[in-house]
Amino acid sequence: MTSPAISSNNSAHRLHQKVAIITGAANGIGFATAKKFVDEGAIVVICDMNAEQVNKAVAEIQAQITVAGAKVEGYVMNVTDRASIDGVVEAVIKNHGRIDVLINNAGITKDARLVNMTEEQFDAVIDVNLKGVFNCTQAVVPHMLKAGKGSIVSASSVVGLYGNFGQTNYAATKFGVIGFTMTWARELGPKGIRVNAVCPGFVETGILASMPEDVLKGMQDRSWLRRLGRPEELANVYAFLASDESSYINGIALEASGGISL
Repeated sequence: MTSPAISSNNSAHRLHQKVAIITGAANGIGFATAKKFVDEGAIVVICDMNAEQVNKAVAEIQAQITVAGAKVEGYVMNVTDRASIDGVVEAVIKNHGRIDVLINNAGITKDARLVNMTEEQFDAVIDVNLKGVFNCTQAVVPHMLKAGKGSIVSASSVVGLYGNFGQTNYAATKFGVIGFTMTWARELGPKGIRVNAVCPGFVETGILASMPEDVLKGMQDRSWLRRLGRPEELANVYAFLASDESSYINGIALEASGGISL
């Protein structure tokens, strides 16, 4: 099989040589974002909990690289484990000297109505979706402060704007991510670091695979585009906010939902 041609026109690639850490990047929106960033010339660090999935994601993206200077590497990392995070950050700094972009994408769901939700369900989602964002950002920011620049983009959700039946824990985390974003935008903006959030609507990922057809149809109908979003469409949003094209955007929670709120 012939290897793909390597493009040398780096001026057309808006993330050329930017070092980007993406959490939860072995599948779903995170994986699509890693692919998009490589296509835009970035040095992408895929982080996820499952070693087999990380290796598979890296291999798949590596085989498709067509942009000179773009790279992909993977690490097993748990966003609830500070030692795990610190190890990855130290390795990236040692290998590349900087971290330009952090995409806080890792997240889980453990849904139940309030009266049925267990403490374990509540705590697990808080630990990953909220404290995990805090852990990763706190580990990366000192290096961005030293460089005097950086872009941090975190995954919130339309559930973080409007709430959702059966998602007390998830909604709390996604509201919290917006609070983080607005606070850190104030703290870090004057230091040259932009902080933003993305609020996806209903997107075709593995999380929806087990849902009944009537539920999926209801999700589609809530969007004025009358369809679910695609991971690649969210990856485009992440790429824009990570790039210098969004250099005057700071502290926003950008809804990408097909118009659910209309």
